[in-house]
Amino acid sequence: MLTSTAVCYGPDVSIAVITGSAGLAGSAAVEKFHEEGFDILGIDNDMRATFFGPLASTTPNREKLEKRFSRYRHESVDIRNQEAIEKLFKERGKSIAVVVHTASQPSHDWAAREPLTDFHINASGTLNLLEATRHHCPEAVFIFSSTNKVYGDTPNHLPLVEQEKRWEIDSRHPYFAGIDETMSVDQTKHSLFGASKLAGDILVQEYGRYFGMKTSCFRAGCITGPAHAGTELHGFLSYLVKCVRQGIEYRVFGYKGKQVRDNIHSHDLVEAFWQVFQQPRIGGEVYNMGGGRHSNCSVLEAIEKCETLAGKKLKWDYVDQERSGDHIWWISSVARFQSHYPGWSHRYGLDGILKELLEAS
Repeated sequence: MLTSTAVCYGPDVSIAVITGSAGLAGSAAVEKFHEEGFDILGIDNDMRATFFGPLASTTPNREKLEKRFSRYRHESVDIRNQEAIEKLFKERGKSIAVVVHTASQPSHDWAAREPLTDFHINASGTLNLLEATRHHCPEAVFIFSSTNKVYGDTPNHLPLVEQEKRWEIDSRHPYFAGIDETMSVDQTKHSLFGASKLAGDILVQEYGRYFGMKTSCFRAGCITGPAHAGTELHGFLSYLVKCVRQGIEYRVFGYKGKQVRDNIHSHDLVEAFWQVFQQPRIGGEVYNMGGGRHSNCSVLEAIEKCETLAGKKLKWDYVDQERSGDHIWWISSVARFQSHYPGWSHRYGLDGILKELLEAS
């Protein structure tokens, strides 16, 4: 149920609607667009606490946003609630200049427990937002935080080479610099999470192509940063740092701990969002987005780096069973995005990310 009263906006007010606003990427988007002069409508009902327990709650981050940003207005609305979303967009109308959609159910393990909940959040919730945008602010830029899981386990069929601490791909392979958007999303095991996110991803593309809207999908690898409330089921580096700091036993699932992830700081991701907002393209653009060759590591390498930076050993255990649909090796190619937006580049590398996480833990 909506708790807000009707709000009147003048013609000169520009509003950024940010879903998942108290989460990692969402809160970074709040900061960026607020600094750029926007009024912010944040939509977040703290489903993260439902998914992963009270320690993963975004409430503390929401409270920080409300104290820090004077033009931030928070709505604890579920994006599955079509009537509530419609009302919020109708109230603000064409004052909405951009919709940054980062709200999701983010775990493929959790999705298998409650497939209907997962699908309705990631697919139906996205459809509700697209429809509200189309009817009330069709000129707004719509930015969707998708995932590399839309490619399913296709990356696992690459000719990977086992090294001492990581899986790697031959330097002569076309994907050595990173996996690009030409990888197929068909004939692959996505996980139910990957399937629900792919449904949302395709809808965002279709609204761009069919209705001529300014939509973009960012298929991200691991997003991280000091505002991340990492848990075992989601938030690799954040949770690892928490385990090192607090003496929690960390579990490594399968692939000998040599599975590779690229890691992008939420700041760098949101700077990419900002580039798109400034020069939007019509027609449902798709971009792989991650740390690329600039910022990546295996689980074993991450453990080693964390122990070195923290000056403390991690207690960890190996589970000889990989997570279903998990990637053995993922490094994103950001070449297509940079070809469209050559002014963007990574600011944070892996060491800088880990130092921030350690300082915030």
